[in-house]
Amino acid sequence: MNPFSQQETAMTPSPLIARFRQSLVDAGNPRFDDFEALHRWSVERPDAFWRAVWNFDGIESPDTPQQMLASNAMPGARWCPGVRVNYARQMFRHVAVAEASGHPAIIAEDERGPVETISWTALARRVSAFALALRDLGVARGDRVAAYLPNRPEAAIAFLACASIGAVWAICAPDMGVPAILDRFRQIEPKVLIATDGVFYAGRALDLSGTVQQLRDALPSVEALVLVRSGLGTGDFADAHDFGAMQSATGTEVDAFEPEWLPFDHPLWIVYSSGTTGKPKALVHGHGGILLGSAAGRIHSDLGASYGDRTPGERFHWFSSTGWMMWNTQIGGLLSGATICIFDGSPMGSRDTPDWGTLWRFVARNRVTFFGSGAQFFTLCAKSGLDFSQLGDLSRLRALGSTASPLPAAVQSDISERIAAAGCRDIWWLNSSGGTDICGAFCTGNRELPEARGKLQCRQLGAAVEAWDEDGRSVIDAVGELVCTRPLPNMPLYLWGDTDGSRYRDSYFDLYPGVWRHGDWLKIEPDGTCEIFGRSDATINRGGHRMGTSEIYSAVERLDSVADSLVIDVRREDSDSELLLFIVPAPGADREATHAAIRGAIRAELSPRFTPDRIIEVTAVPRTLSSKKLELPIKRLFEGAPVERILDPSAMANPKCLSEFAALAEKFQR
Repeated sequence: MNPFSQQETAMTPSPLIARFRQSLVDAGNPRFDDFEALHRWSVERPDAFWRAVWNFDGIESPDTPQQMLASNAMPGARWCPGVRVNYARQMFRHVAVAEASGHPAIIAEDERGPVETISWTALARRVSAFALALRDLGVARGDRVAAYLPNRPEAAIAFLACASIGAVWAICAPDMGVPAILDRFRQIEPKVLIATDGVFYAGRALDLSGTVQQLRDALPSVEALVLVRSGLGTGDFADAHDFGAMQSATGTEVDAFEPEWLPFDHPLWIVYSSGTTGKPKALVHGHGGILLGSAAGRIHSDLGASYGDRTPGERFHWFSSTGWMMWNTQIGGLLSGATICIFDGSPMGSRDTPDWGTLWRFVARNRVTFFGSGAQFFTLCAKSGLDFSQLGDLSRLRALGSTASPLPAAVQSDISERIAAAGCRDIWWLNSSGGTDICGAFCTGNRELPEARGKLQCRQLGAAVEAWDEDGRSVIDAVGELVCTRPLPNMPLYLWGDTDGSRYRDSYFDLYPGVWRHGDWLKIEPDGTCEIFGRSDATINRGGHRMGTSEIYSAVERLDSVADSLVIDVRREDSDSELLLFIVPAPGADREATHAAIRGAIRAELSPRFTPDRIIEVTAVPRTLSSKKLELPIKRLFEGAPVERILDPSAMANPKCLSEFAALAEKFQR
């Protein structure tokens, strides 16, 4: 059976990727018999492919691209020279038709229940007003604006306003500790800080006034504080500018505002890596690269316009905090003309009375059609035994998305069966894997292909993804390093502060010069399906939120009661992971007090997400001869690899501790 033979019906409209294929034929490109042939063409003919994506998505510009890829060097690829675009302007193109159709731009809720619905016209007006207010504060092209905000409409409005005038956006979530935030914001020297003075999370009201003051005091580059007043803060910020007033201005200037045309590679936002080997990398992405990359991503995700004939009433929700790149993806739903539904709060409700039906009821109430989250969320929902028939009307739901970690096949099957039993059938799963580094996916889904439970259906179009063995050879049906051998437009322009590009090269091109090494273990099956086997580097990934081990060590090892530490995130057979923290206690340290202090330090300085599942006391931390902690070998040891295959005692500074870890790993496996 030809996998491209699906016919469009009133009940099952053709996938977006089918329409894209037809657009290729209409433009004189080849007709492809299967997805693998289409993917091969997309990476071998990048100029033709990305021009087709540009045209299919209708990317607006006063210029016609003469070349899509002018230089294919990695790093250093040049895309669309001489072309101007603007992310916010691309979003604004939907305002008139979406408003006429009666579909809102944003529907927002928080744990306390109030619903805010923002029309497309109101969103454009608020963005315009706030953009003009930022200009009045002296913000110009290239200036950085840092935000300390939860997942609320204010964050979306502020980001789009920055994009409109060419300011560079960066955001951290309120669940991050002050040191972790400062490690990020100090690098970029923001001119303006936008912050909230309080949040309501997991059933508790939190006054964040003290944090806002600490951030302001520690960021001397900040010339203006813009405060999003929550009603929960008690701080006195008499000289702060009020966000509400700034976004609500009206007048002829607001009505006439248009986002600036910017160079294709003008910086859009700065997102941050985990900081595994030092300060978090400040990854700079450009307007044009993100527009092109997200357009290719939508072809796979099948996301459409709420006013469109193919997806009428499309409503997109991907649960995320503002500290995860999926927040950027959620906001990117506006580029497709979809209504985005955002939830600010805990996915399990109150800590005192956990409820894994919280998000599902949000989805039902707001008639969400596409619901995404981290794989761990779906795993916990399956384990909780949710009765989906009691969660409201989920009949509008057509797609579920999963990312951040591998989704177990059993969990995907369980959720599908439970939803079907509740009357919601024919759910399509978009399992994807990519990263903050590219704000997109390398391996993803395709509604035309057979379901691949626990796997990713295919590699993304345009992404020359391969699995390489230890000798740098491409392998099929074997686990290897995930590499990308050709440029993508949504790869970072550069790392902020990396003046000679050395940190960028060392981060992604150290092992294979000219080839992007992502740091994931990948297996590509003969049929094109893909499976991720976790990180090949030492990044800790908890529900899509990434944190480097160096940041955890910084929080833990400053305690007097801890002499040394090592942290690993271990995947279990059921694909749940456990975060194990090994510590060498200081002489005379009290065990219970030390463990409590560790958990408190991680919660306060980093995030509660990174508190360890187990704290294990050991006599020494395994180190190399150059005194580096042996994180990856110990991780593999605890995931079941034989000790003799992963560690050479002669290469260790302290080989005597190896037997201790081998015994602990054996016990852990049992």
